[in-house]
Amino acid sequence: MDLKALHDAARIDDPVARARALSRLMTEDQGLMTEAAKYRRQAIAEARESGQTLEQIAAELGVTPGRVSQMRKGPAAKAPQASTERAPRVLVQRALPTEPAVRGSVSLFLVEAERQGITADRKMLYIGLEPASEHVASCLRVEPAEDVVARRKLMFANSVPVRIATSYFRADLFADTRMAEPEFVRPTLQAALKDLGYQFGRASEHLTARRATSFEAETLELEPDEWVVQVLRASFSSEDTPVHTLETICAATRHVFPIGQVAGADDF
Repeated sequence: MDLKALHDAARIDDPVARARALSRLMTEDQGLMTEAAKYRRQAIAEARESGQTLEQIAAELGVTPGRVSQMRKGPAAKAPQASTERAPRVLVQRALPTEPAVRGSVSLFLVEAERQGITADRKMLYIGLEPASEHVASCLRVEPAEDVVARRKLMFANSVPVRIATSYFRADLFADTRMAEPEFVRPTLQAALKDLGYQFGRASEHLTARRATSFEAETLELEPDEWVVQVLRASFSSEDTPVHTLETICAATRHVFPIGQVAGADDF
């Protein structure tokens, strides 16, 4: 998506059609997510001022009135501007599969980095609703472009940006919970999910290497044509409810990926 496509969508006369077009564009490029969301909020506000109810707007957009209310809110935080200086060399680990003790800690990244003697930090980039990409929608069992709760963080190792980690949750289950509230979930995200009545059942992790999007390249301060590794973890409750999908975008040249095996299943 480019600015011309965004501005063309923002000029659509019908406000609900405008909001629908902007939702579609937002799934295509996270780099313009904030600006597209602003235009969408304006479109919904204009539709409300013209006399349309939340229920009418929701029906035309194919979502619930509660989702429309969430769309009208601004993001909790914005992505930082990328530095013009070249990032120094750094190498961190991302173990597969995730060790349970690490997964249940205050932060997978902070614990892994500490074990490696790396100074780690993290910054929240965005908390709010956004349209689900196809792979996230598949994990959460919702329709592509349907709004889901997103919590996006940027991870630093020795002050170098190395990962973008985004937790996704179904809006119909979590839009009115702590998962949609600003700042980090305390004491841990895992504890919050248990407090909501979800018990862990199973998870799958998939690793994919690909070219970086413009948003990923800018945020991670990548070199031209530098690739990323996407680790997608889909977690389900003991009742097989899709509870949490974690998408981690790793700067490929700044990571190694130790692959473990299930205990007792080792073989030549």
